[in-house]
Amino acid sequence: MEIRPLTGALGAEIYGADVTQSDQFEEIQAAFAKYSVIVLREQTLAPQDHLTFARCFGPINVNRFFKPVDGHPEIATVLKEKDQKEAVGEGWHTDHSYDQIPALGSILHAIEMPPFGGDTLFVSMGAAYEALSATMREFLDGLSAIHSSRHVFGATVSDSEAAKSGRLLNAAVATQDARHPVVITHPLSGRRGLYVNPVFTTQIEGLSPDESEALLQMLYDHCMQPEFQCRVRWQEGDLTMWDNRATWHKAINDYHGYRRLMHRVTVDGVALV
Repeated sequence: MEIRPLTGALGAEIYGADVTQSDQFEEIQAAFAKYSVIVLREQTLAPQDHLTFARCFGPINVNRFFKPVDGHPEIATVLKEKDQKEAVGEGWHTDHSYDQIPALGSILHAIEMPPFGGDTLFVSMGAAYEALSATMREFLDGLSAIHSSRHVFGATVSDSEAAKSGRLLNAAVATQDARHPVVITHPLSGRRGLYVNPVFTTQIEGLSPDESEALLQMLYDHCMQPEFQCRVRWQEGDLTMWDNRATWHKAINDYHGYRRLMHRVTVDGVALV
C-alpha cells in the first residue's frame, strides 16, 4: 500500500489498497485520521462491499433526501445526467451539520465519470482555524452557531431541477435544526477546527443578524484560501472518504453534456464538543 499526500493541508491518495481485505483496515483508518480525505484508487466494489467497508467505521446513516440505490436503501445516489444543468453539492458545505449528532463522514464510490471535470474540492477546517490570529481564535471559542436543513432540502427548493428530476426527495421532512460550537475539538485527533459552513449554517448565537452575517462571511472568505484546499480528480472505481468534522467540500459542475454517477454511504458520528 502506497500513500501519497495531495497537499500540505489535507488529503492523500492510496494506491495498492483493497478495501475488501479486513487486514488492511487499520492502515486505511490511520491514513483517514491523519489526512481527513483519502482517495482509494482502483476499487472494484459491489454495493455490499461498499457497505461492509463503511461499517468498519461505524453504523450507517441513511440519508433522508437523496434518492437511494435500487435494492440498497443505505446507499445514496449522487447523479447528474448529461441533459441536466444542476449538480447536487455545488456550494461549500459539511454533510449533515444540521443534525444534532452530525455524521462522521461519507464514502463516495465513482461508478460512471465524465471524460473530464467533475472534481471535488476539500478544505481543512483545522488548518483554517490555526491560521487565524490568537485574538480571533479566543473570540470564536465558546460561540455557538445554528445549522438547518430547511432552506436547502425543504419545500422552498422543491422547484429545483434536482427535486423535479427525483434526485432529491422528501422535502417535507427537512425540519432539522441543530446548535453546534463554532470551534470544535475533533473527536479522533483532538485538533481544534472551525465548524461553520456556507450552505447549512444560518446564524451565530448572541450576535445581531448583521454581526453574524459579517463574521460568518469573514470566516468563509478566510477558509476558501487555496492554501487550505486539496482537489480530488476522480477516475472510475475510486473510493473517496472524507471527515465531516474536519473538512468542507464542494462539487465542481464543469462537465455539461456528460453523465456522472456516484454511490455514497455515510457513517454515523458522535456529538461535537
